[in-house]
Amino acid sequence: MELKVERDSDIESWMEVTLVYNSALKQISTKLEILNDEFQHVHRYNPIEHIKSRIKTSESIVKKLRRHGYESTIQNMVQHVNDIAGIRVICSFTSDIYRIADMIRNQSDIRVISIKDYIVNPKPSGYKSYHMLVTVPVYLSDRIIDAKVEIQIRTVAMDFWASLEHKIHYKFEGNAPEYIKNELIDCARMVAELDAKMLSLNEEVRNTDQKRD
Repeated sequence: MELKVERDSDIESWMEVTLVYNSALKQISTKLEILNDEFQHVHRYNPIEHIKSRIKTSESIVKKLRRHGYESTIQNMVQHVNDIAGIRVICSFTSDIYRIADMIRNQSDIRVISIKDYIVNPKPSGYKSYHMLVTVPVYLSDRIIDAKVEIQIRTVAMDFWASLEHKIHYKFEGNAPEYIKNELIDCARMVAELDAKMLSLNEEVRNTDQKRD
C-alpha cells in the first residue's frame, strides 16, 4: 500500500513524513526527560518510569484513512490521522499522570489540541489512560511545521492491562468472546484497585519521610 503525494501539502513524501514526525517525537521525549530530571533534582522523585515512542506504519495509516472514507494521500494523512506519531509515558502512580500532563501543558512551544481522560471516564472495555493530542514545531531548513503527536500517559498497571487487551483485540480481530471481554473488565477493576492501594501506600511512605526530615 502506498500513499499518493500531493504537491500542495506541507509534507510532500513518506520520507519527509517520517523525518518530521520522528523529529517531533525526539523533541517531546527530550522535554519529558529534562522535566523528569528536574523533578528528581527538586523533589528527589521521578514521576516517569519510562517512555515509549513509535511512528505509525504507512499500511496502518492507509487502513485508517480508508476506514474513515478518505483517499490515501499525504495531505489527508497529515490532516486526518492524529496518531501518526505516538508517545507513551509510563508512570508509577495515578497522581503522576496529571502531574505529567500539567508539565506538558505548561511548555510554551507545545499546543494542546484535545484531551481525552479515560481515567475519569474509562472505555466500556475497561481501558484507562490519559490522552493528549498536541502539536510541536519542527524547524526545517526552509520552514516550520507544526507536527501532531498523540501522548498517552498511564500507570504501569494500566499499561500492562492495555497490552493484553491489544493482543486479544488482534487475536480475535476485534470480536473477542463475551466471557473474555467480561474477564478483561474484571481485570480492569483489579488494576484500578491496585493503583489506588499503591498510591495510598506511597503517600504513607512520603508522609513518614517528611516527619523524619
